[in-house]
Amino acid sequence: MKLSDIYPAPGSRKKPKRVGRGPGSGHGTRATRGNKGQKARSGGGVRRGFEGGQMPLYRRVAKRGFNNARFAKVFSVVNVEDFNRFEDGSVVDVQVLLKEGIVKKINDGIKVLGRGELQKKLIIKAHAFSKSAVEKIQKAGGKAEVV
Repeated sequence: MKLSDIYPAPGSRKKPKRVGRGPGSGHGTRATRGNKGQKARSGGGVRRGFEGGQMPLYRRVAKRGFNNARFAKVFSVVNVEDFNRFEDGSVVDVQVLLKEGIVKKINDGIKVLGRGELQKKLIIKAHAFSKSAVEKIQKAGGKAEVV
C-alpha cells in the first residue's frame, strides 16, 4: 500500500456549499438568503435573546433574592490522608503543599478536611480546618495552626 492509494470512504467527505457564485451554481442571485428582510442583509440578524420586540423572557422573569455565589470563598481542599507522605515532625504550610503538587493553586485559601487517617506527627498550617481534621491531627500527636 502506498500513500497515494489512501483515500476517504465514499460519502464521508462533502464539498462545501459555495453560495453567491452565479446562476450556474444553483445558489446564485439571492444566495439562499431569501427575499429582502433583516436576515438577507450583510451583518443582518438579531441578537441573542431577541423576541421580535416583545419583552424578552430574561427581562420578564423576576429577579429576586440573594445568591452567595459571587461572594463565597473558594478554598483549595486537602485531606488529612494526603499528609502521610511527609516525614514525622515536619512543618507543612502553603508553600510546601504547592511545591509537592498536592495543591495546584491557593484560591481564597487552603482548607484541610478529615478524610482518611494520619499516621505522622505534623505541624500543619492552613487557612481553615474541619472539626474532624483537627481531631485526627491532634490524635496523631500533631498540631493544626490557622494562618
